[in-house]
Amino acid sequence: MASKRLTFVTGNYNKLKETKYILSQGTPVDIDSQDLDIPELQGTTQEVAIAKCRRAAELLGKPCITEDTALCFVAYNGLPGPYIKHFLKTLGHEGLNNMLVGFPTKDAYALCTFAYSAGPGTEPILFEGRTDGTIVPARGPGDFGWDPIFQPKGFDQTFAEMAKEQKNMISHRYRALDKLRVYLATLDTENKF
Repeated sequence: MASKRLTFVTGNYNKLKETKYILSQGTPVDIDSQDLDIPELQGTTQEVAIAKCRRAAELLGKPCITEDTALCFVAYNGLPGPYIKHFLKTLGHEGLNNMLVGFPTKDAYALCTFAYSAGPGTEPILFEGRTDGTIVPARGPGDFGWDPIFQPKGFDQTFAEMAKEQKNMISHRYRALDKLRVYLATLDTENKF
């Protein structure tokens, strides 16, 4: 079976690497990446993902995928959510931990939303994955976002401390990409991809 090509709109090398690894486990898909400057709409994770993917397909003029990650604190009813990148940049790992001082729960969940567009003018389809966990003081390498402060439920390591293969089997990104992989296989079977 010939490999299919799909453009992943991202400038984040770590996300690209994880995405390629996870999607390589199913239908053969070659992932190209392109970093586009797309203003992010404010709203729910789903609204942000749809608008971003729709705009990316328009700019590229072809099918594409986009990804949005949210880190949601239970104590804050889901915030910072899709704005985690800005919170992390401004506050750092310690500041994110300090946001939860005085709250009875440090529970959080990581939410990943991949959006697929068949091309300009088509409505993006969303694929979400969620991993429940707890916010902890930073442990492990700090080279991938908030991974050092997120410890998934049932584990005694943060995402940053885990081997990449272990993280890639339980992460929010894996769960979303697993759904996308199944969808792409369906398209491939129907010769629509």
